[in-house]
Amino acid sequence: MTLASTITIPPRVTDRAYARLAEIAEMTGRVQALRVAVDGGGCSGFQYDISLDEAAPDDLVLEHGGHRVLVDPISLPFLSNAVIDFTDELIGARFVVQNPNAASSCGCGTSFSM
Repeated sequence: MTLASTITIPPRVTDRAYARLAEIAEMTGRVQALRVAVDGGGCSGFQYDISLDEAAPDDLVLEHGGHRVLVDPISLPFLSNAVIDFTDELIGARFVVQNPNAASSCGCGTSFSM
């Protein structure tokens, strides 16, 4: 095992994703954190689970402007050096993960393999 394979670089959250969290807070009147997790399943082996949630004591908390993104310790190695973004396209608006660790992903963008 090399040193490079044991280092986990936290994911990065784009300004656009934080801006969307601010819009959600304004619309709902509540500031909620965005949880980005990795679960087993999906058509490629793993899938992203993205939801609004409360922080757990062992979460990695990424914060900007009072808005937070949470990653649990089990999901963190799968999201090492990933980029969490928000996209608004003709097919819909959603939070997306650009993951350099994914060997392949499905067309929907929520399932991947390593």
